Amino acid sequence: MKLLINCLLALLAFVSLGAQARNTGEERGRPLLPVHVNPTWQKECSNCHIAYPPGLLPADSWRKIMTGLDKHFGADASLTPQETAEITSFLVANPSNRWTAKTAPLRITESSWYKSKHSEIRSAIWTRAAVKSRSNCSACHANAAKGDFNERGVRIPK
Repeated sequence: MKLLINCLLALLAFVSLGAQARNTGEERGRPLLPVHVNPTWQKECSNCHIAYPPGLLPADSWRKIMTGLDKHFGADASLTPQETAEITSFLVANPSNRWTAKTAPLRITESSWYKSKHSEIRSAIWTRAAVKSRSNCSACHANAAKGDFNERGVRIPK
């Protein structure tokens, strides 16, 4: 009987976590970074920032981002048509499967998931010289470029 009660409690906890994830419109699922990464994506996107793992945004977001590289967050990040097509294909083939919201944000920092995970961080931290901005994931997440954003590995710079 005790085993049955423990199993039921574990099942309820699991269902509750799933409901919480669905409420944000973004559910956790497959890894953020696929096992096999595209070398063109890795090289081109990491020229200015980490090559954000494709699993951080839905396919529609990646399509929008890749069609606006000439005005990429205030910079001209234009690529050749072949590079653009190759990177777009990689991103769209490996998008977030966690996203149930009907939005396609251009910024990872606009997602409900990101906001909930970073809500306790004081605004002054984002302007520190070592952090610079909310989009500089690798400032606090040493393994961000590998798609590892585990909270246990967070080190906020002074």
